[in-house]
Amino acid sequence: MTMASRALIVMMTCVLAGLPAHAAGRFALEQAADGIHVHRGQQAESSPENGGDIANIGFIVGKRCTAVIDTGGTAAIGRDLLMAIRQTSRLPICYVINTHVHPDHAFGDSAFKDSGAEFVAHASFPAALAARRGAYQSRLAQTVGDVADGSDIVVPSRVVAADDTLQLDLGGRTIRVQAWPTAHTDHDITVFDEQTATLWTGDLLFVDRIPVIDGKVLGWVKVIERLRALKPAHLIPGHGPINRPFETAFDSEKNYLNDVITKMRSAVEMGRTLQAAVDSDSDSDERAHWILFDDYHRRNLTAAYTELEWE
Repeated sequence: MTMASRALIVMMTCVLAGLPAHAAGRFALEQAADGIHVHRGQQAESSPENGGDIANIGFIVGKRCTAVIDTGGTAAIGRDLLMAIRQTSRLPICYVINTHVHPDHAFGDSAFKDSGAEFVAHASFPAALAARRGAYQSRLAQTVGDVADGSDIVVPSRVVAADDTLQLDLGGRTIRVQAWPTAHTDHDITVFDEQTATLWTGDLLFVDRIPVIDGKVLGWVKVIERLRALKPAHLIPGHGPINRPFETAFDSEKNYLNDVITKMRSAVEMGRTLQAAVDSDSDSDERAHWILFDDYHRRNLTAAYTELEWE
């Protein structure tokens, strides 16, 4: 039985049992393209039940070594990912690439500290980590309990400046790390595998789960168009199903962000207070389109309003 077949059986078993792969003691992988392996997180908030396993993470295998793209929400998930890599390839891990600092993507870093890998991130990543690490660690312990033990985010040893790129050779396979201007956060990066035209977006793309504005909404809609222009053959979002067609995959996210911009810009122009502006759109029609809408929509309106009142 092939590795892909075993991964599919594990994944289907978890689905049929109604349990997330991590909670069931398994770690399901999907092969997005040749040599591209993805573990899909749950479309939920972190909890003791899912163990913080809520983000899409994975790895790319070259002929010389392997690159990891995000490491998951806890050290335990990071260890599961490391084990899955070792079961797939005996090649060394040369890079761990953090698409951004949010804990559901990066707290598994600690499992790779002794792997010999070089940690790569956006040039603004270290400052964001320094400002948030303590709060993130406290919140993690509160949300997932003891499974948070040992979880930590690693300061990158190699960084990429905004609007710059870094080419990394995995042996017969080149990946392009792109650092973006402020969008979802002020330190987003993407990874493009040139061999298969696969784009790992990090949280610059949310599928089905509501986008979260932690940077600048105006910058985000601009970056979306630049990502779409890459015309990837395979697409791996930070959350949600993989391999949606690039022509339409960004549409729902962009429509939502533009709707937020339009409504909050209008509120600013009308002289509404922040509270009145947020309250006015709490029952948005967008609710029907997004998982976790009530957890993040008001927060997104607040972020957009405070940005747009100074444009």
